[in-house]
Amino acid sequence: MDNLLVFFVSFLLFSSVYGNHDCPLDSICGNNRFDIRFPFGLEEPCTYNPGFNVKCNNQGRAILSLPGAGDFYVRDINYLTQELQLYDQFDCLPKRLTNFQLPSSSVLKPVYYRNYTFLTCSTDLVMSRFSVIDCMSNSTISTLATSSTNLANQMKTLYNCIVDNTMSIPVSWTPLYEAVFSSDLNNDLVLTWDEPNCQECEVEGELCGFKNVTTGEIQCFDVPGTGNTKGLQIFRIVALALVIPAITCSLGVTCYICYEQIRDSRRSAAALQNTTAGGAAVVPQPETSIGLDDLTIESYTKVVVGESRRIPGPNHGICPICLAEYHPKETVRCIPECEHCFHAECIDEWLKINGTCPVCRNNPSPVHVNFS
Repeated sequence: MDNLLVFFVSFLLFSSVYGNHDCPLDSICGNNRFDIRFPFGLEEPCTYNPGFNVKCNNQGRAILSLPGAGDFYVRDINYLTQELQLYDQFDCLPKRLTNFQLPSSSVLKPVYYRNYTFLTCSTDLVMSRFSVIDCMSNSTISTLATSSTNLANQMKTLYNCIVDNTMSIPVSWTPLYEAVFSSDLNNDLVLTWDEPNCQECEVEGELCGFKNVTTGEIQCFDVPGTGNTKGLQIFRIVALALVIPAITCSLGVTCYICYEQIRDSRRSAAALQNTTAGGAAVVPQPETSIGLDDLTIESYTKVVVGESRRIPGPNHGICPICLAEYHPKETVRCIPECEHCFHAECIDEWLKINGTCPVCRNNPSPVHVNFS
């Protein structure tokens, strides 16, 4: 009942604190390995600006539309480094890059730019010698790209290649050597953004998002979901204020019950056990004791304990008088009617001073034995 009350109050508090936020902090699109969260989003009012609006097509692929550059598929988003990894749906990114232009107002920008010269050459002459751009080549004409002006001029002279154009291409890396033909332009396009800067939130393991969509105010959130940090702190404080007393009360009741059980067990053990000078444990003599004679005691059944250590009747694995376990080849004696059994030496001493069973306190009827 207490736990149900705590859950109900906590749920109401959580709903009141976190139920009024306009935008989710985390969304998914298909089976992509990345989450779509601020500054990106699937709903335009929840994105930082229209340039961060991501669409999710019927195949579960995330698509980002870049102003002036068209649609690109999103391969990955790294929110800690604030980098966006894009690729061409037709697997021909170099061709897209030759016409790639972003407006100056765009928050997303390439990591680097580098000048590349594009050449077209005869396939027979260059195909087996140099890296060509496959998606811009065919069986007769091959397209190459190099960042080296000298190499481009040599290709014109030696292989009669034609220079198509030289332009600044967005790249996510810088080559170590100039004199190479690039086949890496077909790698993913990497863009980055400086605004909004949510790296501090990511470092702290928090998420970035709108505190207020209308005003555009941004803050860090310490849990996935909707809400604000102050509200979560209030929720935690109230939840702890309710849970801790309930746990303390439950522990107190449990400890009291355990204490009573232990005390009762000790009382029972003390009533059955009394150490004598010889070290044998016997129960104390009752104030009014009427013992049995030796013949009567000897008439009670005696059993030798086997390897299984099983004792007949409603007995456990220990002698109730000395509290020691039964072992194979030991002799036990069982009282008739109630069938409680004990070590023979233990029960014999008891019955000499008290004619009742030390466990159930029943007074067994003597068993008469005919002696010839």
